[in-house]
Amino acid sequence: MANIVRIPITNVYMHGDYTGRIMVGAKKTPLNVILDTGSSALAVDGHKYAPDLGGGDAPTQLAQTDSYGDGSSWSGAVLKTTVAAGTGSSVAALAGTNVAVAYEASSDMFGAADGILGLAYAPLDDAYQMPEPTWPKRYTAAQITSQGAAATIQPYLTQLAGAGVVSDRVAFYTLRSFVHEGGGANDPWNQGWMILGGGEESTDLYTGTFQIAKVLSDDWYNTNLKAIKVGGSAVHVPARPQQGMPSNSIVDSGTNSLNLGPKLLNAVISKFNASQQALLKASILEGNLVSVSDLGDLSTWPSLTFVLQGLAADVSLTVTAKNYWQVDAQKVGAAMTALSQGSDGLAILGLPLMNGYFTIFDGEADGGRGTINFAPIKTP
Repeated sequence: MANIVRIPITNVYMHGDYTGRIMVGAKKTPLNVILDTGSSALAVDGHKYAPDLGGGDAPTQLAQTDSYGDGSSWSGAVLKTTVAAGTGSSVAALAGTNVAVAYEASSDMFGAADGILGLAYAPLDDAYQMPEPTWPKRYTAAQITSQGAAATIQPYLTQLAGAGVVSDRVAFYTLRSFVHEGGGANDPWNQGWMILGGGEESTDLYTGTFQIAKVLSDDWYNTNLKAIKVGGSAVHVPARPQQGMPSNSIVDSGTNSLNLGPKLLNAVISKFNASQQALLKASILEGNLVSVSDLGDLSTWPSLTFVLQGLAADVSLTVTAKNYWQVDAQKVGAAMTALSQGSDGLAILGLPLMNGYFTIFDGEADGGRGTINFAPIKTP
């Protein structure tokens, strides 16, 4: 029987994005990795992990180079090694895991974290077959794309599921999109859980029943966003996706905002009253911190409801003002909105959507295409 592994996570290393600890290699080197359902590669910072070819790390002729929506990027050599997640009797461990050791990375790639763990599907875990072993040679990013033959490799979750260690499911319990200032790493609002291989059994983390959103493609966790309601006023969302994307939206644990295209964002903001619009624009468009006292009573602000195509019926997910306004962000007494401006045709529904819901990304449901299941969280 496959394990269910519960892993404590925190947002303090990346100032919003969540990280969890894995153990890599024969020496079980502890590394805090960014947890990202919007990508698939497992990469560790080559400044934090030194491959040990005599101790069990096996080189390959595969290399990877990857970039992300925020412009960060890395390049590295793929090795086979042992990776373990969890502690005590609840551990998911697997020898022969595909791990990229990133020897080149942009300055903003890993921050205070030690790597990134992609939790999406295999088509995003692209690699290149090189003429000779990639470690310790260290091909540059340009050499990887010009000299290599395109290939894909199995992501960590897929490898775990294939070996019968855990099923291809990952669940998240999160409370914040940005660090809650004033409490540090021990603040429960800056902590959470990631559950590998399960979800529904964690009844201490959620209440009520699950709504099940349909996943349209087994690349990202692609969804069909139908509408956004601001209070009782609805904004229709065009189904036409951004070029190159199979749908108009994704749910992404590696994004700490609700990232909407300019047209959609402006339509949403227009549904607020004039004073609320001014505060939102000051935070979103000008990047200013807003005084918590200027926001007034957050219960007077309208909730945002995101309507997604469901597996059986439409799914309506509510983001309250306390989640799209993150108070005590960057400094005590200040607030930042967790709405951001992206590209038309693609809505990236990040942590603010998940902060109100215990969220299960089930890669095995619906014939392997997957579903995303949401149940209201229990707060501390």
